[in-house]
Amino acid sequence: MMVHLFAKNQQLKYTTIKVVLALAVIFIFTVPLYLLTCTSSSPPWLSFTNHILNPMINFGNSCNIFRGKWIYYPNGANSYTNLTCSEIFDQQNCMKFGRPDSEYLKWRWKPTNCELPLFNPVQFLELVRGKSMAFVGDSLGRNQMQSLLCLLATVVYPKDVSSAADRKFKRWLYMSYNFTLASFWSPYLVKAIETEPNGPIYDRLMNLYLDEANPEWAGEIETFDYVIISAGRWFFGPQIFYENRQVVGCHLCHRNDIENLTMFYGYRRAFRTSFRTLLTLEKFKGMTFLRTLSPAHFEKGEWNKGGQCTRTWPVSKLEMKLAEADLKLYWTQLEELNEAEKEGNEKGLKFKLMDVTEAMVMRPDGHPNHFGHGADENVTIADCVHWCLPGPIDTWNAFLLHVEEDNARKLRMRMIENCE
Repeated sequence: MMVHLFAKNQQLKYTTIKVVLALAVIFIFTVPLYLLTCTSSSPPWLSFTNHILNPMINFGNSCNIFRGKWIYYPNGANSYTNLTCSEIFDQQNCMKFGRPDSEYLKWRWKPTNCELPLFNPVQFLELVRGKSMAFVGDSLGRNQMQSLLCLLATVVYPKDVSSAADRKFKRWLYMSYNFTLASFWSPYLVKAIETEPNGPIYDRLMNLYLDEANPEWAGEIETFDYVIISAGRWFFGPQIFYENRQVVGCHLCHRNDIENLTMFYGYRRAFRTSFRTLLTLEKFKGMTFLRTLSPAHFEKGEWNKGGQCTRTWPVSKLEMKLAEADLKLYWTQLEELNEAEKEGNEKGLKFKLMDVTEAMVMRPDGHPNHFGHGADENVTIADCVHWCLPGPIDTWNAFLLHVEEDNARKLRMRMIENCE
């Protein structure tokens, strides 16, 4: 009888502990930040909505959201269409230009040891309330930003507050959230000058000043809370490299009097300069994200020699791998981010990874191919670089939301510790 009572009491004890732990977890992940600031001021109840955090199922170190596989999701993972979002450029508007299949829309990313929820626009907007976010990079960065605009448009549409008509530099304001979203088109990240302004669009020789960040973004970025940095395909073209305003080498410049330093030299220093710029700006207190290399999927020829991307389903990670040059660019990005993160830790600045590369290697089906083009664009060249909207690129913003959530979760836990 005593043994029975002891066992029963122990079971009750463990049940009580589980309930307490569960309540503690709920408290940590649902109480808004302003309730954890150790102040006596009244919280703004009316402005708070209960969508701040949607924690992942697994919070352990074994969960890496960037490693996993695509799983079939017949209901579709996309919450918008080209009819509900007016911000889709024709180049990525695959529906408008008659792409006949839709299976590429019916997949979602499944991390190996956990779950990645679908993008929640209300949740995202609450996390960035009163803040600002900038995308800095080439047209793939703009591709992601337009995906974000479309995902958020299912809740609210922003006001265009751009100071110029140039669509390469845009700003939007979500007035009810006081959230600013901006795009700075800077494909080389550093200062770049065309040697032949009226020359060919493709393979145009550029002068790159590798130790000078492009002032068009560097001069505007200091007040932003989030900065997403990316660059890639433009570095495959011919360039002359300058440092301290002196020629130090080139890539594909075909000049015997200049040392060939390869594109990897310029690529590394472009990221190094960009990160150092953010590290040394006096007023910059924001969080920097590196969005890793987005792979191209030209098959049956190179981009200018008949290459196309006609697949309609994802592939396995064993079926497709990064090209050797892409892999080297990818590791270069990670190495420079690692160095920036070390220095950032000393200065209280956060550098985060948004690793889209593995997931996108498996999505050769997600490109426009010939189902998307501008009014004056050569439609004989397939686009196997950018991504259809809607499409698998929407997962990038689910990654972005997760990293923001994780940072907010850690901040809450630190605030709780400081209040004890």
